[in-house]
Amino acid sequence: MTIAQKLSFDVQLSDHARTAAEREQVLANPGFGQIFTDHLVSIDYTEGQGWHDARLAPYEPLTLDPATAVFHYAQELFEGLKAYRQTNGSVVTFRPYANAARFNQSAARMAMPELPEETFVESLEQLVQADREWVPTTEGHSLYLRPFMIATQVGLGVNYPSRTYKYMVIASPAASYFTGGVKPVSVWLSTEYTRAAPGGTGFAKCGGNYAAAFVAQRQAVENGCDQVVWLDAAQHAYVEEMGGMNLFFVIGGKLVTPALTGTLLPGITRDSILALADDLGLEAEERLVSVEEWADGCASGEITEVFACGTAAVVTPVGSVKGADRSWTIGDGTPGPVTMRVREELLGIQYGARTDLHGWIHKVL
Repeated sequence: MTIAQKLSFDVQLSDHARTAAEREQVLANPGFGQIFTDHLVSIDYTEGQGWHDARLAPYEPLTLDPATAVFHYAQELFEGLKAYRQTNGSVVTFRPYANAARFNQSAARMAMPELPEETFVESLEQLVQADREWVPTTEGHSLYLRPFMIATQVGLGVNYPSRTYKYMVIASPAASYFTGGVKPVSVWLSTEYTRAAPGGTGFAKCGGNYAAAFVAQRQAVENGCDQVVWLDAAQHAYVEEMGGMNLFFVIGGKLVTPALTGTLLPGITRDSILALADDLGLEAEERLVSVEEWADGCASGEITEVFACGTAAVVTPVGSVKGADRSWTIGDGTPGPVTMRVREELLGIQYGARTDLHGWIHKVL
């Protein structure tokens, strides 16, 4: 299939979808990523044939041979974005073409086939339209969409990437990523482990990055922290990102975020906040931020706020930092005004309470 060709989706609606009462019970307290909607999307890829057999079908388990490549060599990737029910009742997604572009950047790094951006976006539309009743109406809730691709060739050879792949989209109603509402999280500085190194897969959204992070995240929890903060691989001196989220610092009234060096995930939310800064009258900068600058800046009062951002967590304040040999508090440990202003502006656009000046909202229904 060439980039200009268009796939037709075969639509098979579920004959065992949850009842309205069952669905409402889930939506009353959905958690995050625990319960999934009635349908899924799948598209197959075969080398020499391209993408084919696009379908919307009932949500069901996959049947894969034990020797399938993804199990042994982790050739896979994923994306994450949300569908929102806006104040006028319409259902939208936020910057899906940006997710499509990042999906293809990850695919190129993982030696996987790129998916035409229009097909990526249409796959989201197909699923959201079929499961429209799963889009929450509760303020702050949303329908989390998880597109992903796995290598499906059977065999244990490692001399060549898989020749077959499966792309899928599943969806899960979601409340807040962090329980307890908007409250500052505590973070652990990881100096023992490294998330990514130059030339690696740090910028790609692949599962291996997250698997490698679990041991450090467990260490963070053991030290009484909510999340881990990753430092650069070479010196363990410069801040990179927090868990699966990007970081922003308010330094002398300016928004500062670690520069994309190839080892950080280029977050869609991060990019959106950089664009929103000008709308909010804030100066923004991308550059290296060292642990020393972070600690000294908080001690002197130059750094007044720090927040994490991502599709799942939106904008989450960081209140305190803990390391192997020192700890400190950011500001007075409470959510700061810049953090909350950025959060409210972003959520306002996503839920339709603020004007979308950037053309980010993609209407589905």
